[in-house]
Amino acid sequence: MKFGLIGEKLPHSYSKRIFEEIFHYPSYDLIELKQEELAGFVATTNLDAFNVTVPYKTAVIPLLQGIDEKARRIGAVNAVRREKDGLYGTNTDYDGLRLLLLQSEIPIRGKTVLILGTGGTSKTAEAVCRDLGAKKILKVSRQKMDGAIGYGEAPQAGGDVIINTTPCGMFPKTQERPVNLAEYSGICGVVDVIYNPLETALVQQAKDLGIPAVSGLLMLAAQAVSAEAFFLGKQITEAQIQKRAAEVERLLRETIENLILIGMPAVGKTSVGTLLAQQSGRRFYDTDVELEKQIGSIPDFIRDRGESAFRDAESKLIADLTANLRGAVIATGGGAVLREENRRALRENGRVILLERSADAIVFDPSRPLSDTREKWLSLWEQRKPVYRAFANVTVTDFQTPEEACRRIWEELKQ
Repeated sequence: MKFGLIGEKLPHSYSKRIFEEIFHYPSYDLIELKQEELAGFVATTNLDAFNVTVPYKTAVIPLLQGIDEKARRIGAVNAVRREKDGLYGTNTDYDGLRLLLLQSEIPIRGKTVLILGTGGTSKTAEAVCRDLGAKKILKVSRQKMDGAIGYGEAPQAGGDVIINTTPCGMFPKTQERPVNLAEYSGICGVVDVIYNPLETALVQQAKDLGIPAVSGLLMLAAQAVSAEAFFLGKQITEAQIQKRAAEVERLLRETIENLILIGMPAVGKTSVGTLLAQQSGRRFYDTDVELEKQIGSIPDFIRDRGESAFRDAESKLIADLTANLRGAVIATGGGAVLREENRRALRENGRVILLERSADAIVFDPSRPLSDTREKWLSLWEQRKPVYRAFANVTVTDFQTPEEACRRIWEELKQ
C-alpha cells in the first residue's frame, strides 16, 4: 500500500518520521502541491491513503467521493483513504486536539475561547471546544472572515483560553508570534497546535507570563494514530489512541528534542555532554568549540574585542546551530543563557539541564579571563545563579563523575 501527506509547504512535517520510523511503513511520501495542482492530484493519485495539511483541509472536500459524519460536522478533512468506488475522508485532528486539551488540563468548559485562524484546523478546534463545553467561541482573523473578529479587537474580547491554529511561528519562521500575550488579561491557558518547534514563541511567552501552555506534538501523535486506524479500516478506542499516542510522542521527542547543558565554566559540561551523546547515539556540540572554529581563541578574542563582541558572536552561533538541529546534545558556554535571544533559541527544541558543582570541586583555568580565579568564579556564580535555575528543566548538583551526572540526568528525563 502507498501512503503520503499533501500540503503546500512541508519542511516542518514529522509525519514521514512517524509512519516510516515508528509505524514501520515501507514508505510515506511528502507531496507539496500548489493550489492549482490539488484537483489534478486527487483525481489521478495512486496513493491508497493520505493525510492532508494546510491549506487544503477544506478545499479537498468537494474533490472526494464522500466524507464521514465527523468531517461533515467539522467542515474539514485531514485523512483520506481509497475505497472501491473512490476516495473518502475523515477528520482525525479532532481526536488529536481533544486529547491534547484533556491531557493539558487547560480548562475549556465554561470558558471563552479565542481561536486564532479560520482554516481547517480552526474548524476542528471550534468543534472540539464546543463538545468540551466552552461557554463562548470567538474566531480571530486578519480578514474578519466567517464571522471572525479582528486581531485588534481580540484583547478586549474577554477570552480565557487562546488556541492558535495558524502557521504563525512554525518552522522555519520560529521567532514569529500570532499575538502578543502581554496585551491580554485573564488568559488561563494557551494552546498552539504547531509542533515544530516543540516550544513555539507563543508558548514560550505564555510560560514566561505564568500562563499554562502547550504545543501540538501530542496532537500530532494522536491524530496520526487515529489516521493509521482509518487508513487500515480498523476500529480504535479513545483509550487505545491515548496509550499509543503517548508512546509515539515519547519516541518522537527522543529523536527531536535537544539536550542543552548549561552551567558555570569548568563544571563539566563538555565531559558530561560527550558521555550523554555516546550513551544515546546523539551528536554532540560544544558551543565554545564551534565558536572557536569561527573566531579563533576565545580568551584572545575577548581581550582584543571585548566581552560584548564575543557575546554577539556567541548569539549568532547559537541561532545558526539550533535553527535546524534536532536530537543533539549541546554544551553551552557559561554566559550563553544570560541573553534572552539565546534562551529563546535553545528552548525551542531543547530540554535544559543545569550542572551545579561547588567551587571546591572546580579547577580554575588561567586562560579564561572571566573566571580564572576562585573569587571571579564565585562572583559570576552569584550573578548567574537565578538565571540558570529559572531556565533549567532539570538540575544535577554535586556529582562526582560524568558517569554519575549522566545516570542522574537519564533518571530525571524518564520522569
